[in-house]
Amino acid sequence: MMRESMNFDVLIVGGGPAGLAAAIRLKQLNANISVCLIDKGAEIGAHILSGAIMDPRALNELIPDWKEKGAPLDTLVTEDQFIFLQQSSGFKVPDFLVPDSLQNEGNYVVSLGQVTRWLGEQAEALGVEIYAGFAGAEVVYDENGAVKGVATGDMGVGRDGQATAAFQRGMELHAKYTLFAEGCRGELGKLLEAKFNLRDNADPQTYGLGIKELWKINPEYFKSGLVVHSAGWPLKSDTYGGGFLYHYGNNLVSIGFVVGLGYSNPYLSPFEEFQRFKTHPKIKQYFAGAKRIAYGARAIAAGGIQSLPKLVFPGGALIGDDAGFLNASRIKGSHAAIKTGSLAAEAVFEALAEGRALDELSAYPEKFCASWLYAELYKARNFKPYMAKGTNIGSLLVGIDQLLFKGKAPWTLHNSADHTKLKLAAESQPMVYPKPDGILTFDRLSSVFLSNTNHAEDQPCHLQLKDADVAITLNLNQYDAPEQRYCPAGVYEITRDEAGKNPRLQINSQNCVHCKACDIKDPSQNINWVAPQGGEGPIYQSM
Repeated sequence: MMRESMNFDVLIVGGGPAGLAAAIRLKQLNANISVCLIDKGAEIGAHILSGAIMDPRALNELIPDWKEKGAPLDTLVTEDQFIFLQQSSGFKVPDFLVPDSLQNEGNYVVSLGQVTRWLGEQAEALGVEIYAGFAGAEVVYDENGAVKGVATGDMGVGRDGQATAAFQRGMELHAKYTLFAEGCRGELGKLLEAKFNLRDNADPQTYGLGIKELWKINPEYFKSGLVVHSAGWPLKSDTYGGGFLYHYGNNLVSIGFVVGLGYSNPYLSPFEEFQRFKTHPKIKQYFAGAKRIAYGARAIAAGGIQSLPKLVFPGGALIGDDAGFLNASRIKGSHAAIKTGSLAAEAVFEALAEGRALDELSAYPEKFCASWLYAELYKARNFKPYMAKGTNIGSLLVGIDQLLFKGKAPWTLHNSADHTKLKLAAESQPMVYPKPDGILTFDRLSSVFLSNTNHAEDQPCHLQLKDADVAITLNLNQYDAPEQRYCPAGVYEITRDEAGKNPRLQINSQNCVHCKACDIKDPSQNINWVAPQGGEGPIYQSM
């Protein structure tokens, strides 16, 4: 069945901060430019998850009167704490030893989902056509190989791959330029990197897995604007990661844990490490009488400027975390997403004004290299390579780099891919985690319930195995099936027959919270994450 098509000046794939900033900036520059934005979430903000502390610099530039327009940036950071944890104790690092990157004066504790919904309202008010619940499932090319848009996914396809009575063919959306803003490890962004060799001169991207809960706490323990970051326990010193705890709103606390996906022990479970983190005396003191109200997880790009791919190709560009602009040393990416979306929009506006279409937007990377964002990311370029050496050594080296050299050391270190880092199970120490108490610590399935995740069962599995046998012959036999542990949603499990033989990988795709950890960490890169049918996945209300 042929697809119907629609034509626009600009198509934006992804309704996060980067995509919405690009849409808003285009309409600010020329209200007559037709802009279409699609997002795979059921509504704008449904799939947005971040800590989050927001640096308002890029928003100040994009919408200077955001306060008057009611942007949900309400809680100014009032206090910063950086603590090193040991198993039952910890100490606060003196302020003068904390690098500038971890100081948050002038920043806001926010729900990035709420900020994104507000940005969506601003974009629609300017005339942007927004279609939530439609994932970009396929890149569409013209006869010369330039990107001319995307096709949305077919609906009503059964688990057997055959059309059901509810079948609807996806639609092709064509544009003079297409901006890809899918967030970290974007499905189409990954395909574009391969087709146009965008990573030929870049390091492999490296990632962290962030797991977060939202709690309503007792008012006597609430300190509006308090920001706590941690390093050390429960992770061993050779594993990069740390926790965060942000007080904001009406007695709300965002608590989370980030584990670098370059870890080596296949028995490590980021989810379980997060649950352990909450039991530390320095952390659990805030949670007496508290109630957990939301849960989610998401991978974050952390490689830095040396892991950025080429940003442009004929017909389009990568913006935001689809390229990997997050500043891991600051644990912030929303300001970078807004800035890169704005810069790409300005390049598109100039190209359209010249009557161009489907060519490379060379002005976009030029604008980035001349921007404050480039300077910020260059200063932080060695953070992740240092931290890959482990928390203790990495923290020392980062301190020297930032405090002594001010980020201007005469060297640039390099990254290697996370999926290459796992040791064999036979070379690794199994890890035993305590059972959850259901009060402060929880299991995966009760956590996934709070993410509001939903997938229709009668559809093709969106977690595709390139070779089903590899899940057993390599992952199970050599690494003891690490996907059972790195997935924070209980998607993967090894099942056996009644005799305890004939192991197979069971994929519970309905649990998936779209974190992308499996696509990143699988040691043979055998798992390919693709978008499920439109609008499915988590629905994060306030994350």
